[in-house]
This record gives sequence, structure tokens and C-alpha cells, in this order.
Amino acid sequence: MTIKDESPLAVPSARPTPVRGRLFYLALAYLCVGLGMVGAVLPLLPTTPFLLVALWAYFRSHPEKAQKLLEHPRFGPALRDWREQGAIPTRAKIAAVGVMALSWVIVYLTAPHPAAPIVVGVILCCTGTFVATRPSPKPRQARDLAAPEGPAA
Repeated sequence: MTIKDESPLAVPSARPTPVRGRLFYLALAYLCVGLGMVGAVLPLLPTTPFLLVALWAYFRSHPEKAQKLLEHPRFGPALRDWREQGAIPTRAKIAAVGVMALSWVIVYLTAPHPAAPIVVGVILCCTGTFVATRPSPKPRQARDLAAPEGPAA
């Protein structure tokens, strides 16, 4: 998969990022990839949000690394689905909302101040609503048939 200029995966910025900015984005990308990899082995730390930030930062600093991340066999499909469709797989939605609910229960049972569960509950409800209302990704075959590549003959 190669990024073309007209592709939704193309670098969003029309002008190049200054060198200082590129270094900042590159450092941020490496940090987020590292946190994402830690999240891949620790059950309570998310992986995909860190990789999405890393992808965003790589596109601004080192597009070749962004391409490599998009082509990763394990994480690439979810990153491409989000980038192309704003979609989250149904299993991921269920897991995310479930962990948010469990987190709220823990806060409710352990919070020293009675307002904490309310504040955390509002934040988690907003976040859970956002996650739950994202579309599920279209199957790859249906997407490929719906949008053929190349110019029409």
C-alpha cells in the first residue's frame, strides 16, 4: 500500500514542517509508539490511541515511518480503518466501554470525595458515547469493490 497524493492517507500538510517542529513531532511519535507497545502487553493501558497520535506525529515529521505503521500486520488495519472511515471495530467498542464501566465502579467504591464518581462518570459517559457512536469498519472486500483504484476508463 503506497500513499498517493489524492489518497485520504496522504500527508495533510501542504507546507513542510520546520526542523524544530519535525524533531518535536518525531519525539512525540516515538514516545507514543513506546507507550502503545507497553499498552499491548499491559491490560489497563490502551494501545490504539497512542498509535493514532504516533501516526499523526509521524505524518508531520517522517511520512515513511507513518507508512510503516500503517502497514504493520497487527495494528495497521485498525489505524487504516480509523484514518479512512473514522471507524472502530465492534469488539474494540465493547471492550472500551466495558473497561470504562469497570473503571467507574472502582472509582465509586474507592473515591475519598463524593464528587469524584460524578466527575469521572460524566467524563467516561462522554468518552463512551463517542466511542460507541463511531461506525464499525466496512469489510475490506466491500470497500475495495465500492471504490476502485485508478482512473476510470
